[in-house]
Amino acid sequence: MLQEFKDFIAKGNVMDMAVGIIIGAAFTAIVSSLVEDLINPIISLFTGGIDFSNLKIPLGDGPDAASFNYGNFIMAVINFLIIAWVVFLLVKAVNRIKAAAEKPDDVAPSVDTGPSEKDLLIEIRDALVNRK
Repeated sequence: MLQEFKDFIAKGNVMDMAVGIIIGAAFTAIVSSLVEDLINPIISLFTGGIDFSNLKIPLGDGPDAASFNYGNFIMAVINFLIIAWVVFLLVKAVNRIKAAAEKPDDVAPSVDTGPSEKDLLIEIRDALVNRK
């Protein structure tokens, strides 16, 4: 069983997945910082500094009463949409760069190679028929 586990871990797919998760976590931190530190302040300029995270409905009386914090959910949805948009733009840019790198720089001009073998055989046949 230990050998099977070693074989499983040594497979390329598991290692690729691990690297992807690590890079994804680091990328998440970058995109989250971009949204929270750069994009959200710009949006708050246009919305008058509205912060939905404080919106809640108290479910009881007193300072320790539970509350239904729907404002945090609204902020999470807004942040998700912004992050999804930023990731979409990044993927689109990477795909454009990749397509430009794969595109051949110079397309070879078409060269006229003359008649095909079939055309030559038809011409010879017709010449022989007309000779008789």
